[in-house]
Amino acid sequence: MGNTTNVGLPLDRAVGAGSALADDPAVREQLSNLQSLLVLSMLMVESGDVPQLLELAATSVRSLVPGRMDGVYLSDEGEWCLPAGPCSTDPGRREVEAQLVALGAGGGQITVPPDGWAWAYPLRSLEGPFGYLVAGADVAPSAAEQFLLRVLAQQMGIALANTRAHARERATAAELRGANAVLAHAVATLEQTTAIHDRLTRVAMTGEGQEGIARALHELTGYSVAVEDRYGNLRAWAGPARPDPYPKDDPSSREQLLGRLAEEGPSLRHGGRLLALARPAIDVLGVLVLIDPTGTAGEVAHVALEHGAVVLAVELARLQSMAETEVRVGRDLVEELLTGMDEERAQERAQALGYDLGRPHRVAVVRCQPPEKSSDVFFHAVRRVSRDAGIGELLVSRGRAVVVLAHTDTDWEQFRLAVAGELGRTMCQVGVGGSCGRPADFPRSYGEAVLAMKVQDIAGNSEQATSFDDLGVYRILANVQDTAGIDRFVREWLGALLDYDAHRGGELVLTLCRFLDSGRHHETAARALNVHRSTLKYRLRRIREVSGHDLGVPETAFNLQLATRSWQTLRALTLAD
Repeated sequence: MGNTTNVGLPLDRAVGAGSALADDPAVREQLSNLQSLLVLSMLMVESGDVPQLLELAATSVRSLVPGRMDGVYLSDEGEWCLPAGPCSTDPGRREVEAQLVALGAGGGQITVPPDGWAWAYPLRSLEGPFGYLVAGADVAPSAAEQFLLRVLAQQMGIALANTRAHARERATAAELRGANAVLAHAVATLEQTTAIHDRLTRVAMTGEGQEGIARALHELTGYSVAVEDRYGNLRAWAGPARPDPYPKDDPSSREQLLGRLAEEGPSLRHGGRLLALARPAIDVLGVLVLIDPTGTAGEVAHVALEHGAVVLAVELARLQSMAETEVRVGRDLVEELLTGMDEERAQERAQALGYDLGRPHRVAVVRCQPPEKSSDVFFHAVRRVSRDAGIGELLVSRGRAVVVLAHTDTDWEQFRLAVAGELGRTMCQVGVGGSCGRPADFPRSYGEAVLAMKVQDIAGNSEQATSFDDLGVYRILANVQDTAGIDRFVREWLGALLDYDAHRGGELVLTLCRFLDSGRHHETAARALNVHRSTLKYRLRRIREVSGHDLGVPETAFNLQLATRSWQTLRALTLAD
């Protein structure tokens, strides 16, 4: 068999035919176009950019044939790319889309007015057809030109499919990176949350208390931490820059803040602080505070704060339960001591509580004006101050007052101010009885404390602390068993003034008391009586006229002052508890 070409021609004849074709201008132009398509195909595949790829295709259509690209329709997405001519309007695109549906995946000739000729070339990938390249011209291109358009559509389909596949891969990779980042963040947060939970659980298990909770939260977050009771009083602090004095809201603002926190919780920013309630049930027992004036606390700090608030709630509930048991048992003992009980039995009861009743004591009576709406609030305020000052742990509520068995002397005025501060008010008074050397002395010390407070009331000094030991002549008068002699002495010196006040509704005796107690200083006495100085002078003139006594005589003034204090003592002794 001789050498032949693939079309069955002898080799010499095929070579001759090839030379003849090469000399044909149409063939040379077609080969040049095919070479351009090859280069264009390489550019499309390497482009990776859909808009650039489409621009290349549109430019190629115009250079290959005397026509234009009317657009590329991606049927799998229902979108047009680079629509031109009739396809640039919605009606034109809808009309073409209807024809493409009728054509099917193979494409074919379509009508796109006013073009004389239009053809839809299918775009294919390995997964199948996904769109069309729509080309149009005034007249139908030659067969060779249409062949070039088919090749262009084929290469464009491959390039578009590759570009879209790469885009999907990049998107998938980006989603995967994002998912990995989210997962890594979640794992880190979980690890941090676990560490927070473990640290705070250790605090609770080892009984480190409120101080340990504050310290652990400070170590976990780096922020200073405060533990407050429901009233805003500081109970524990960890971290630098502890304020002194610690700032405290007024009661109304505090209640509003707690209400917001209960409604909007579990944590809430209030100024430069993050707060979380320690509330094991309905009642708020405390507030955990993270000091964050710059507002930089993030998610981990919030998680730590909220975990800490849960642990604090458990701790405060435990302390409250213990305190309630201790208070209940202590109340029973105090009541029996104040009413008088057998000394041996008292010592046994105290020993069972682990309390040393053999120390010297004195009874203090605390009263709030006006009376606190909640007796428990008042009681626990006095109890906290007594405990913090180291005065005593045995207390009981009696009527409008709280009685403290104090085993340590203190500055009772500072004690009174501390109780008033706990309650957010200053109208508070304290009466302190004499020393008790044994349990049988408690009823006497209690009576003395009550008397000291009554003397305050009668003397108009209802906002102070008064010790029975400091009552002076009042103390002597109060210990007189038979008061009939005192009453006769009072009538001798003040009888006319008392009768005048009783019949006229006057205040001459009270005016005389204030004037003599002030050292006969007119300005001080007028201020104590809350009257003008001229009014005081008028009343003093009436006192001289009604009583017949001259206050300028030292002996007379002495007897009148003793009589006024005796009168006040008698009134205090007869006042109901």
